[in-house]
Amino acid sequence: MSIRALLFDFDGLILDTETPDVEAWKAIYAEHGFGYPRENWSQNIGGWGVSTFDPAQDLHLQSGGALEVDALRRRQRQESDELILRLPVMDGVLDYLTAAKSKGLRLAIASSSERAWVEPHLVRLGLRDRFERVVCGDDVAPGRTKPHPDVFLKALSELQLRPDEALVLEDSPHGIKAARLAGILVVAVPNPVTRLLPMEGADLMLNSLADMPLEALLELVTSARHGSMPRPLAGTQAAS
Repeated sequence: MSIRALLFDFDGLILDTETPDVEAWKAIYAEHGFGYPRENWSQNIGGWGVSTFDPAQDLHLQSGGALEVDALRRRQRQESDELILRLPVMDGVLDYLTAAKSKGLRLAIASSSERAWVEPHLVRLGLRDRFERVVCGDDVAPGRTKPHPDVFLKALSELQLRPDEALVLEDSPHGIKAARLAGILVVAVPNPVTRLLPMEGADLMLNSLADMPLEALLELVTSARHGSMPRPLAGTQAAS
């Protein structure tokens, strides 16, 4: 069965919201003499609403209660948002959207983040009209965002497609796991933050969408599906 739709993650794949989010927390932690714990913050990436790690609460406890939780959250959000608003769409995304349209592929967003976060950014970047469907974390039951498959299954349902008719583009381990549980082929495209995390379970991995045209990627995916992977192209590898 040929690919009929691309399902894009949002944070870290279309817009690098994750690097500013982490950098803002790291700066706040460092200002108060603490190190931002990678083993804990990595739980949050790609799985809004699932992780129990709260950096503000963690800093509050580490400071013996001297740092106020709500104030820390407000400051981090403000500093992170200021950085995010300066960022362009990530490399290769616009080329993929244009190529997908020329090939008649359907496009959807499947994100763990809330709609109130995703939609305004898509509008600001001039991308909202490029996507037929936008499925967000608040479109599924509480606690059922990635790594659960519900967001992807919801997107498939809205597009009225089977799992073997779609291809997921993801940047995080949570997203990869969710796509696999939904039965969809998934290509990992890690950003500077998620590149530090294991991309286990992806069918293929790109350093950036700019590294390979969509047509070439679809050829690789088709070969992977039939168990006859060709020699990877530059910047591409099979993910373990």
